Amino acid sequence: MSSVGQASGVQQVMALRAEVLSRSRALQDVRDATGNPPVQGASQTPPQGGGFGEVLTDALQNVSAVQQRSGNMQAAYERGEVTDIAQVMLARQEAGVAFEATLQVRNKLLSAYQEIMRMGS
Repeated sequence: MSSVGQASGVQQVMALRAEVLSRSRALQDVRDATGNPPVQGASQTPPQGGGFGEVLTDALQNVSAVQQRSGNMQAAYERGEVTDIAQVMLARQEAGVAFEATLQVRNKLLSAYQEIMRMGS
């Protein structure tokens, strides 16, 4: 891969990251406006320092927490404990966006790994 191609790949990943962060902030603002408590275990600021593995693990834990919260809200709605369907649907949307972002990051990482492996041959 040429240095121009690498720069383009990095720019694509950074643009994807910025889009995911923007959507996450928008969902957080909506959740804050509805008065929902923050997700247990989800950090409010990006992690500082640490290695790539730690950042990736933290991100996956945050996605898992959002999905768990969504599942809990859906179950509470089915039991009749939560009556605001908008909150339940918002939680489902947030979980969907988080999962989709995770898949996109995974695909980019896999693509980068495959490209690196091709460099050696």
